[in-house]
Amino acid sequence: MLKLPKLSRNALMTALGVSLIAGTVIAQVAPTEPIIWDKRRLDQLDRNVRKLERAIFQRNADGQPFLMEPDPEVVALQGRVGGVDRRLADVEATIQRMNGDIESLTLDLEQMKTENGRLRTRLGEAEARVGSLEQRAREEAELNAPIVANSPTGAAAGDLAAANRLLSTNPARGERALEVVIVTWPDAEEARLANVRLGDLRVEDQDTAGAVPYYAAALRGWPTAGWAPEATIKLAEALEAEDQSTDACIALREFRTRYGTGAPQSLTTRATAVRTSAGCR
Repeated sequence: MLKLPKLSRNALMTALGVSLIAGTVIAQVAPTEPIIWDKRRLDQLDRNVRKLERAIFQRNADGQPFLMEPDPEVVALQGRVGGVDRRLADVEATIQRMNGDIESLTLDLEQMKTENGRLRTRLGEAEARVGSLEQRAREEAELNAPIVANSPTGAAAGDLAAANRLLSTNPARGERALEVVIVTWPDAEEARLANVRLGDLRVEDQDTAGAVPYYAAALRGWPTAGWAPEATIKLAEALEAEDQSTDACIALREFRTRYGTGAPQSLTTRATAVRTSAGCR
């Protein structure tokens, strides 16, 4: 028969002690107070171990070897621990995959944020352009609408002053306001001044043909106001620029007859230049 190799005393005592302790723990149904391992208990444990040692040696001598079988509960516990280890490994692998997916999603999210920022910028620019086009369309519709009488301030002088101020910020609306002054106050001095200002604006745009009717409207009836002499010279200059020499000479004769006496030297000099250029007699 197979015999176990001779065990050392200490190893055997340890194995038996563990077996006794494990058996004691398993046999207990309800927990008890912890054992206090004093000298007496240790001596008793040593005597029990010696008895077990003699019994094991006797069995080995009789041809009945002692086999230590593992505790079924320990085996089951080991199996459960192994299963938990495998599940933990699966969870760890799943977490690693999830971390990879999260990193990929984070990168995609950052790219989407960047793209959304670009799209918002483009959308803002497009909205600004659309708003500008709508504003221009409204202004065009307003500027091309028929001119009707309207007095924002209730007085010709106030309307003319407001129109001149508007010219510095919005020339198109300012010119429109001057036209409204002319329609609203046709017989007022402010209407004549508005015509002169519109004629000046046409000359500034190098549109002398467009300036002529405004100067002519301002000088209708040859007013005696202080601005009339210069407006007459401006009319003559515009007519001469449009090769209307005969009409330019007529305007110069009116200037000499009506405003020549006491006219500033600067206007007299300009009148002489136009007369020479137009070939007036």
